[in-house]
Amino acid sequence: MKKGVYSILKARFLVNEDANKNWRFIVFIILIVLAMIANTNRYEQKVFKITELTNEVKELRSEFVDRRSELMKLRMESTVSEKMAGKQIFPSSVPPVKIKVKQEKVKGFWDNVWQ
Repeated sequence: MKKGVYSILKARFLVNEDANKNWRFIVFIILIVLAMIANTNRYEQKVFKITELTNEVKELRSEFVDRRSELMKLRMESTVSEKMAGKQIFPSSVPPVKIKVKQEKVKGFWDNVWQ
């Protein structure tokens, strides 16, 4: 047991006759570890980008709500009448009346023939 532990600590498995397959395995493990590190790094970058975009969406949504409330306030009749009072334009005291235009039906060729 003692001899096996000393053998591992002195890394004799890397210099004996069968060291070639041990080195291949070590290089394989190193490549897998590098691939895992690169994958983790890309994953974290995507998570940070998602968080950044989520915050931007929240900001834009709040700005949209603010603009919409401003628009609603500007569209109110009282706001419009206040702004027009400065230009001497006042709201009408008579309510508007809908004008209906009756259009005569244009007679076609066959209508004229059968008369």
